Amino acid sequence: MKLVVVSAGLSAPSSTRLLGDRLAAAVDRHTPVDTQVIELRDLAVEIAHNFTNGFAGKNLAAAQEAVAGADGLIVVTPVFSASYSGLFKSFFDVLDKDALAGKPVLVAATGGTARHSLVLEHALRPLFAYLRAVVVPTAVYAASEDWGAEGLPERVERAAGELASLMPSAARPAVPVTPAAPVEPEEPVVVPFAERLAALSAG
Repeated sequence: MKLVVVSAGLSAPSSTRLLGDRLAAAVDRHTPVDTQVIELRDLAVEIAHNFTNGFAGKNLAAAQEAVAGADGLIVVTPVFSASYSGLFKSFFDVLDKDALAGKPVLVAATGGTARHSLVLEHALRPLFAYLRAVVVPTAVYAASEDWGAEGLPERVERAAGELASLMPSAARPAVPVTPAAPVEPEEPVVVPFAERLAALSAG
């Protein structure tokens, strides 16, 4: 199965990419996946050109194709001004409108303080619901103080398990099913009307 991680981190290395990598590794522990990471900072210029000329450059087109063909998606953004970053939103604005329909998506975000954790519910979840994706119940937010602290590894594992369970079973080895033997219909039992009437009279 193919898993795609979309990371909108701007620095290298970034906590956003780190969170995406941890989530992908956790999904792979639940079910083997072939993981591809898309770093949006490398596509920023092509995304901007796509808005102005309507054409996707070579790298952007490959990223769009990878997302559309994924069996599952992990999306991670840093929090800017209490919402997802502009680069993050711009990438999903230039996707085909049906690219995420029915696709399982795990949403995640990073920020400097836990006060921004509601971005998962008031910004990310509605965005992917609008795109008709299937968003897993557990979203993951990592503030600066969460790294190395209790709680984050458990949330990562829970969310990864939910995503793995939603990824298409068609990509897993099929279990052969032996068809059941045909069952001959039983002959109906016909009770004469006189016997039915006698039974009613006796009652």
